[in-house]
Amino acid sequence: MSIPSFGLGTFRLTGQAVIDSVRTALELGYRTIDTAQIYGNEADIGQAIAESGVPRSELFLTTKIWVENYAADKLIPSLRDSLAKLRTDHVDLTLIHWPAPGNGVELPEYMAALAEAKKLGLTRQIGISNFNIDLTRQAIAAVGEGEIATNQIELSPYLQNPALTAFLKEQGIKVTSYMTLAYGKVLKDPLLAEIAAKHNATVAQVALAWALQLGYAVIPSSTRRENLASNLLAQELRLDADDMAKIATLERNGREVSPEGLAPIWD
Repeated sequence: MSIPSFGLGTFRLTGQAVIDSVRTALELGYRTIDTAQIYGNEADIGQAIAESGVPRSELFLTTKIWVENYAADKLIPSLRDSLAKLRTDHVDLTLIHWPAPGNGVELPEYMAALAEAKKLGLTRQIGISNFNIDLTRQAIAAVGEGEIATNQIELSPYLQNPALTAFLKEQGIKVTSYMTLAYGKVLKDPLLAEIAAKHNATVAQVALAWALQLGYAVIPSSTRRENLASNLLAQELRLDADDMAKIATLERNGREVSPEGLAPIWD
């Protein structure tokens, strides 16, 4: 199995907003949907999928275990609850959402519980999110090489994270980029606007195409049909070596998300 390169993110979308976003995305051809327990929208997504008529076999669903469910006796029951909300008997990928060092549950315990969930057929693949190099090494040691499908991390033209992404590539772990547009900040970037004009594309398409060409998976979100449709077209945009070199110069360690108590010491 592999991780699809393009999907729909649902962070910060709940209720009718996420139902409409998922329904529209499925109409447009999206088949990969990313959610998390803490988003509070799994039931809404389950409803949207059920009402869409798209067969479950065509979909790739990802959810993430929240920190309060990391203990060995909580992780699997919490995932079963997520499955009930999503109206499915399995997800395709389950991630540990944040390493949350010092929260009282050690990494080997929650990784073992995640691996057990896979053995039980509750999830087809397992992975991690927001892990640095050291913690990724520990996660590999806990579940074995080849078991971690992806590390979902914040990446954008302003936060390129070369050390971590190189390590993940070396380990054969797919990089999934979230916040690829840096909360919309990159949309105002003059260099990206110049590249977009050159290709008759949007800045969002350029940023997404940049990540795709580096081999990352992307999961942009939107509530607007035109943006959902436009984002999909990033898969067809081919940036040249000069474009990629120019985007590389935008690196400024521009991290947008680093919650205290949840985030690791970043590389």
